[in-house]
Amino acid sequence: MSNGPTPTERFIQGILPENPVYRQLLGLCATLAVTNGLKPALTMSVAVGFVLLSANVIVSLIRNLLKPHLRIVVFTLTIAAFVTIVDRFLAAYMYQMSKALGPYIPLIIVNCIIICRCEVCASRQSVLTAAADALGQTIGFGLALVSIAVVRELLGTGTLAGLPVMPAGWPSWVIMVLPPGAFLTFGLLLGLVNWIDAVRSSKRRRKG
Repeated sequence: MSNGPTPTERFIQGILPENPVYRQLLGLCATLAVTNGLKPALTMSVAVGFVLLSANVIVSLIRNLLKPHLRIVVFTLTIAAFVTIVDRFLAAYMYQMSKALGPYIPLIIVNCIIICRCEVCASRQSVLTAAADALGQTIGFGLALVSIAVVRELLGTGTLAGLPVMPAGWPSWVIMVLPPGAFLTFGLLLGLVNWIDAVRSSKRRRKG
């Protein structure tokens, strides 16, 4: 029997305590690049989630066969196989979204979130735990991308998922849908998350 957190613990930790974006600061390239709109952010979240879940399950199934000096190669090849499936699926059925996301779908192959979870969890624990870990990390990643995308799209174009939301005459902040807007939004939301965590920690200490 493998040691380590239970499936439930892995799932919960991935959402907020070990959020891949706001806590571990992983996958920031894709996070900043695809969050100028809600639709691409959701698409990237689903794509990463599919690859992460599939890779975690496969790596966990073969964990007893992994050789230490080859494990990263095996992780990468496994991830690449599922990224190819996602890439071809988007090109066939969601061509415009595939074009919009550009190289960031193939770059999932080297996404630190997926390689990290394969190493930290899937290569050490059961399939159920690996799957729960992948689902928790996916939800955490999705929440991070959606939160950034909502702020950027609302302020940048006054829309949400392409639908008008803000009142007529809303002054669009063009900078928010440009790269500087990604860094600005991420920095502010990261600061907000850290501030909330500091406040909660302070309250727990006073109660203790």
